[in-house]
Amino acid sequence: MTYPRSFLGLLLAGFTLVMVPLVGALAYSAWNTERLAGQSRSAVFNASQAARASRSLVERIGTIERLAQQAAVLDDPELMQGYARVHRSFRSLADEIAQLPLDESQEGALSRTVGHEQALYDLLTAFPRVRVEPAEITERIDELIDAAREVLAINNLIVDREVEHLRASADEVQRGLILLLLFSTAVALTIALALTRYIARPIAAIDNAIRQLGGADFSRPISVRGPEDLRYLGRRLDWLRRRLEEFETQKNRFLRHVSHELKTPLTALREGAELLNDQVAGPLVPAQKQVVSIVRDNSIKLQRLIEELLDYQRALHAAASLEIKPIVLDTLVSEAARAHELAAQSKGLRLDVDSQAAMLEADPEKLRSIIDNLVGNAVKFTPPGGSITVTARVEAGEAVIEVLDSGPGVPPEERDSIFNLFFRGRGKGEGTRIKGSGLGLAIARELVEAHGGRIAVVSEGRGGHFRVTLPRRSARALADAA
Repeated sequence: MTYPRSFLGLLLAGFTLVMVPLVGALAYSAWNTERLAGQSRSAVFNASQAARASRSLVERIGTIERLAQQAAVLDDPELMQGYARVHRSFRSLADEIAQLPLDESQEGALSRTVGHEQALYDLLTAFPRVRVEPAEITERIDELIDAAREVLAINNLIVDREVEHLRASADEVQRGLILLLLFSTAVALTIALALTRYIARPIAAIDNAIRQLGGADFSRPISVRGPEDLRYLGRRLDWLRRRLEEFETQKNRFLRHVSHELKTPLTALREGAELLNDQVAGPLVPAQKQVVSIVRDNSIKLQRLIEELLDYQRALHAAASLEIKPIVLDTLVSEAARAHELAAQSKGLRLDVDSQAAMLEADPEKLRSIIDNLVGNAVKFTPPGGSITVTARVEAGEAVIEVLDSGPGVPPEERDSIFNLFFRGRGKGEGTRIKGSGLGLAIARELVEAHGGRIAVVSEGRGGHFRVTLPRRSARALADAA
């Protein structure tokens, strides 16, 4: 497949191809209009010629009648010369009329008129001269006038015929132009649709490449076919892919190395602390036991933090590669919340789920992780004997999931920071921080925002109240459908 060197050239070529049938139709229409105008001019000219010649012919008949009456009585050579001039003029006018587009009946009327006039002229100019009675001349003049009246009607017949011919030609041209317009429009649309697909291919390839990079898929090379400037853009995107792949590899390698380098001495530290705590190396005095206990507890805490940090990195990668599927909202929310029933019962908590049946497009595993984090936090922060309520409903075209508990809630000064990485809040009215890594809500926020949704702390009422709002069609799904 051959493309122009630039995308602008491709657009100009496509525009030119689409315009070809339209310009052809316009040129054909102009030619037909000019042809119809020429026929109109010809018809007007023929009608005017017929009218002028017919009137002149009738006028000549009046002159012929006068001269014929005089020539029958007087033997005047000058009179006969004048009559001869009128005769020649009459024949010239008849020849002009004969050049017009006449049918057989019109030609016959003209021929009879010329014949009557010629017979009268021959009678008066015969040699030797014979006496012609005035009554005979009058009779012949009457025959000539009757024939001339038929000739005079030729004018109207020619005009009517030309008008009818023009009307028929105009109707034919109109039908032809309508058919041509429909045909040229259909051809132009067909070419436009074909060119749209042809032009859209490199654009679609670039769009797919950007989506591939956005989905953290760096394994497939990016290749864009099309004009040179778009191919260059494809090469730059492939360079970006390679760079991102290198960064991703370096990041994973760094995390693996850090994890390994930290876990190895940390494991030795934990084992040593355990051995000392078990007094394998000998009995310890109370002060030594206290120091060993501090070392052991903090080594366990440090190991858990390292593992949770790696989990957070995996969660970020998972948020960038959602697998959108249609899910049943109430079923998923109920299953995710019920998984915490045992933990809630062990603290004497009441766990209620009120979920509305609705369809939602989301990544089921990521959505389950969001609910797990919120319900797990509620179980952790709610004092024994309290209650936790999980609701899910559809509101204004969005899915709304809420987790409410009867715990101390989130202090106003911490609501802007609660979703930050490694943030651990203080219990309401207490001076100590609640134990935890501070990653659960940060992971939940990343997953919610990856779906194009929002997560927030609701300040109304008492206790903890978290609200997750998700579009029923995932923002990623809408982008893929665009």
